[in-house]
This record gives sequence, structure tokens and C-alpha cells, in this order.
Amino acid sequence: MVKSDYMKQMIFLLCVVFICCTENKPLEKNKEKTETSESEKIQVLNLGSFHFGDTTDAHKTEFDESTEAAHQEIRTISKLLARFRPTIICIENLPEYNTEINAAYQEYLKNPINLNSKYGESSMIGFEIGRLSQVDSIYGIDNYMGYNYSVGDFIENSADLKNAVDPATYLQLTNEPFKEFPALAKREANSDNLSLLEKFKLINEPVYLDYSITTNADKLLYVGIESGFEGADNAALFYHRNMKIYTNLNRIPMTKEDRVFIIMGTAHTAFLREFINRSPKFEMVNTLEYLNN
Repeated sequence: MVKSDYMKQMIFLLCVVFICCTENKPLEKNKEKTETSESEKIQVLNLGSFHFGDTTDAHKTEFDESTEAAHQEIRTISKLLARFRPTIICIENLPEYNTEINAAYQEYLKNPINLNSKYGESSMIGFEIGRLSQVDSIYGIDNYMGYNYSVGDFIENSADLKNAVDPATYLQLTNEPFKEFPALAKREANSDNLSLLEKFKLINEPVYLDYSITTNADKLLYVGIESGFEGADNAALFYHRNMKIYTNLNRIPMTKEDRVFIIMGTAHTAFLREFINRSPKFEMVNTLEYLNN
């Protein structure tokens, strides 16, 4: 009986040792990977935003940025994001306007009592985070290219034209984009009633960022007249625009000690996420972690 108890204890101890060794190895590996990547890559906080004020975008989010309550919400969110401590701030504006933008930014630094709304979310959030982080300059990295994101709707609604590619998939992506994600669909349907912070949390969800690419470009790959590529041709233009945006980001002189904050429309944010994920130069932090109080 004593011998049996002894054997049971030995087996138990061996199991514990095996489990501990097995569980610890991946943790140590992950820890080493994190430490290495943080020391070798430039950290990026890549924030997706809807456009404040008037916009030509197909999708508009209800938000009155002129109220005092809105300004308080923006300052609260800016403070949360400023914990990232960026040294470089990039906004959705053309590089050719950098001199004008930075003149406005310097004026804001002198008198930050009122948020600068001239450039929408780019100045209201970007300038305030710059002030809190003591950043010297703001960089525009946008690039404009015209494309027709409504070509699919035009074909589907035309009595004379027929979508000869895959109208069923196109219409599902148009009418039920979150069909496989009911919880996200419910949040999206209620988005106009969310606080500004909750709106930002919603549109920076990975699934929502994927949707931003799909609704702006990828769903057009299911559209075409006869043997044509009307949808694909327009989607390619949007892909091309975002490639140029990423190139503009890479034009900015920076070192491994820099920390980059980017605020752009969600579709651009989503494309930048794809490029950065494959980059030997950059590493993204988790945006949603910085949006938590």
C-alpha cells in the first residue's frame, strides 16, 4: 500500500514537471520574439477614423464635432492615444500642404484652448495628440486618385446593364456585410447612438477594417459587364492609391527609436495594416488597447 502511494506521488510529480516545461517553452519564445521585435522595428499606432464634418465618402457617421461635449470626448480620446508617446504623427492630407498644416499646428500649440477643426479629425485629434506628446511636426501622407466605388451599384440598378460576374455575392456584401458576425452587425446598426469612444472601438475592430477594404474595393471584383473588368479596374485604382499612401509614409525620415501615430479613414488604415504586417521595418501596436480607459 505504501509502495503504491509512493508510485502515485512520483507519477503526479512527473506530470507536473512535464506540464510546466511544456507551457513555459512557448511563453519564453513569445517573450523573446516580442523583445526582439520591439528593439528592431519602428512601433506604429494605426488608428482608423470616420471623417468629421462634411465628407464625400460613401459612408457617413453621424457626429457633430462642433459641440462642447464633442470636444471633451475628443480630448479624452486624444489623451488615451497619447499614452503611445508618438514622435511622428501622420494624417490624411497631401504632403504638398505640410507647410500650411504645420503653420496651423504651431498656432494651435500657442493657444490650445479650442481644438482646431479646420482639417477635421486630422487636426482635432492629430494636433491634440501632437501637443500632448510634444511632437514638432505633422506629416500628410495622403494621395488622391479618382475611382468609381459606385460602379457596382450603377450596373445592378441599370435596366440596360447586367452584372455578368457574380451579382449574388456582390449584393450580399452590399446588403449584409457582417452576415457572419451578428454581434458586430448589431453594434454597426446602433453606431449612431454610440459614444465617440465606442465608435472608434467599433471601426478599429479587425473585422471592421477588413470590411472597409471589402466595401471600398474588393466587392467590385464581383462586378463586370459581359467579359469586361469594370469593377476590378476601379478596385485597382483604390489599391493603387493606398500603395502610394504607404510610399509617402516611407518617405518620412525616421529611426528605430521613433514611434509613429497615423490617423486616416478606416479603409486606408486597413490597407496600411496589411502593408505594415508584412514589413521588416514596422510593427503595429494594438490600437484597441490604447482606446481602453
